[in-house]
Parts: sequence; structure tokens; C-alpha cells
Amino acid sequence: MTEGFHGPQVCKIVGITYRQLDYWARTELLRPSVQDAKGSGSKRLYSYQDLLELKIIRQLLDAGVTLNSCRQALTYLREHLGENPTSARLVLAGSSTVLAHSDEEIIDILKGGQGVFNIVPLDGVFNQLDAAIHELAPESGTEKVLRSAI
Repeated sequence: MTEGFHGPQVCKIVGITYRQLDYWARTELLRPSVQDAKGSGSKRLYSYQDLLELKIIRQLLDAGVTLNSCRQALTYLREHLGENPTSARLVLAGSSTVLAHSDEEIIDILKGGQGVFNIVPLDGVFNQLDAAIHELAPESGTEKVLRSAI
């Protein structure tokens, strides 16, 4: 059996509802990379990387960023930062502008806004995710196996 996380586990670990997870998969904000649903009764299976991206989406939403802006920001991060979007620092200007800070470069992802009102650090996502996974199944050690794939 392929290792990964089922929908209810993902929801508990990331702190979202199953309805959100389902909507995000159906609208292709984030489709599960291990196993997608293939008709009625099939189960989605998410990787550790998927959980990282879901946690980023959750943090952006909590900071007041719209779902459409989250989609644009995540697309940019995937294309420009590759496998590890948590290496970025996101700076929010209002609820509509997201700036990615990488090294000494600041890039306006959504092309708007100037004032900085909130900074969303993503480097703590690994630790938050590992703690939530460990709390869900402390004896499994699954998080180390899955994280090593990144």
C-alpha cells in the first residue's frame, strides 16, 4: 500500500474541514499527489508535500488572503521555488497582495499594493505539520518517512 494521508487525517492535521479539502481538490487548487479520487467510493491520498501546501493555504486564508489570491500565490511559489515553498517569506499588504521574499529579493506575486501589514513565515510549517501528525498517530513515525521524500 502506498504511504500517504487520507482526507480525514489531512483535515485534522492541517486544521481545515473536509468540505474545504474536497472543494480545493475539485477546483484543482490542490489535488492529492499520491492518489486522486477515481469515482464514487474511491479515496484521495495526500503526500507530506501536499500537507505543506495545504498548511500554507490555511495560513494565507487565516491572514485574510482571498482564495483566488491563495491560488495565484501557490502557483507562483510552485513555479519559482519548486518543491519547497516553505523557503519563502510571504509579506501581505492588505488582503489582496502577496509578496514573496526569497534571499534578498522581494517579488510582487499578485502585482498590486505597497504597504506591509502582516508577515506570514512559512519555515515553521514543517514543525507544525510534524507535531500534528505525531499527535494523530504518535507510534507510527510516518512523518519522518514522508518528510524524507522532500
